[in-house]
Amino acid sequence: MTAPALGSSRGAVWIVVPIAIVLSLLIILLATREPASERAINFELRGEIAPLIEGEGLDGVWFDIDDHSNQWVVVNFFSTTCVPCIREHPELVEFEQRHAPRNDVVVVSVAFDDAADNIVEFFDEFGGDWPVISQDTGSIAVAYGVVAVPETYLIGPGGVIIEKLLGGVTADQLDALIASAGGA
Repeated sequence: MTAPALGSSRGAVWIVVPIAIVLSLLIILLATREPASERAINFELRGEIAPLIEGEGLDGVWFDIDDHSNQWVVVNFFSTTCVPCIREHPELVEFEQRHAPRNDVVVVSVAFDDAADNIVEFFDEFGGDWPVISQDTGSIAVAYGVVAVPETYLIGPGGVIIEKLLGGVTADQLDALIASAGGA
């Protein structure tokens, strides 16, 4: 049996040492970086000031959420082709009608990738007489962290987000949330 040549072990050192250095640096980098939870985009907005919602409604009237800082605001992200959105819509109509005499709540809908004609037809068929923003809504959806519709946000007087609701909502559910947050 012959002993390995001296040159082959030196060649292995030239391969192993750089790999060991790179691995060591990678381990140090991973061990000292900030946790992913601190780098992630915050989609949990409860307790935060509501991001801006403004735009021209389907009726041509400008809507700005800041104009309603003394009221409860229900922001509903929806689409006319979304089955849960269709199911929850009568609940939003009932909720808005319950609060209309007191003028303590504003409902605003933000269309999620939908055509204005479809939205007008939707509201004509299912009712609802509140602001509906349908143009340039992508940045609003991103600011609120909307992943899928329907998503609804309850914002308290003062502009703080009280709750984010995924899926369909009911009028009673919204009223219970307002009551538990100290509203009427």
